Amino acid sequence: MPSEAINQLVRALDERKSDGSIRALTTPSGLIDFCSNDYLGFSRSHELKENIRAEIDRLPDMQIGSTGSRLISGNSKYCEELENKVAEFHHAEAGLIFNSGYDANLGIFSSIPQRTDTVLYDQLVHASIRDGIRLSYARSFTFRHNDLDDLERRLNQATGNVYVAVESVYSMDGDSAPLREIAQLCSSHGANLVVDEAHATGVFGENGEGRVVELDVQDAVFARVHTFGKALGAHGAVILGSETLRSYLVNFARPFIYTTALPFHSLAAIHYAYKLLISDYTPCRRLRHLISIFNSQLDEPLKSNFIGSDSAIRSLLKPGNRNVKKVANDIRSGGFDVRPIMHPTVPAGSERIRICIHAFNTEEEIGNLIHTLNTALT
Repeated sequence: MPSEAINQLVRALDERKSDGSIRALTTPSGLIDFCSNDYLGFSRSHELKENIRAEIDRLPDMQIGSTGSRLISGNSKYCEELENKVAEFHHAEAGLIFNSGYDANLGIFSSIPQRTDTVLYDQLVHASIRDGIRLSYARSFTFRHNDLDDLERRLNQATGNVYVAVESVYSMDGDSAPLREIAQLCSSHGANLVVDEAHATGVFGENGEGRVVELDVQDAVFARVHTFGKALGAHGAVILGSETLRSYLVNFARPFIYTTALPFHSLAAIHYAYKLLISDYTPCRRLRHLISIFNSQLDEPLKSNFIGSDSAIRSLLKPGNRNVKKVANDIRSGGFDVRPIMHPTVPAGSERIRICIHAFNTEEEIGNLIHTLNTALT
């Protein structure tokens, strides 16, 4: 007989099935990729793969596994030198590598804000930021998405040390935060700005440094999170900030302290992804060109269904879980790999097809995708 705990799981799954929000894992489809976060195509780069292999051969004494957390046996000179190089690239004083962007956000928000402090966060920030805030003892409040007036209202009410959490480019809408204005507000209220650059890394800035450096507001930012698993085609993340911030996280961030460190292979992948980014900015220029092509080919009424964005992320609104799944399946039948983003990942009524443009896509593929979108929506 199933236990009551199993029955509880079954009921929860049945509820998801009944409202059309059940999730399931899928394997690579062979369709044209318009869904992954591999914006620059680095994950499929033969040059990057060869450089990683060469680095492993060059340093045969490096172990396959990290063997422990960085505070025990998992640290290395290679990792610390990599952190310094990454921090320098992003115009930061110091950096600390985490195993993922999720771990990095948990590390910041679960350890830094204290019981008498306040965290203000944009209503559309990453789930990892929200989960980190939940693990904190600080008070927390949302402000309306990219709404400076609402943020200022919240800042006027906040107490203790105040932390403001935003994404430079939002993962589901693809739009950008008004970082200059937010930084000015935080400065005038003595608040600490934390910027998640996950979807701007490698895409924005003169050499892919991100939105913060592009807008020259790095000195006004308390902490930044750059992830390596999207445009850089690797894995892991780094928190950038002051040396004091780095030391604090080493001592108090539980996702760092109690996690086995990234292995050498992952560190080598990060190292050479940055070298590839620095040595050849052609993929980013190509990506920006294709984003422009995509935007220019959107005609009404299709254009009115898209959320405004100048990033690689374009979201086509199609409310209702069943509706958005049907449209996604129709587009996939046309040969294009897109995915429906359903409630509860996004608020009910804002379900959408999330389209990601990549440097390896072609102008012909973009034209055919837009034609397929028009057909699927008629």
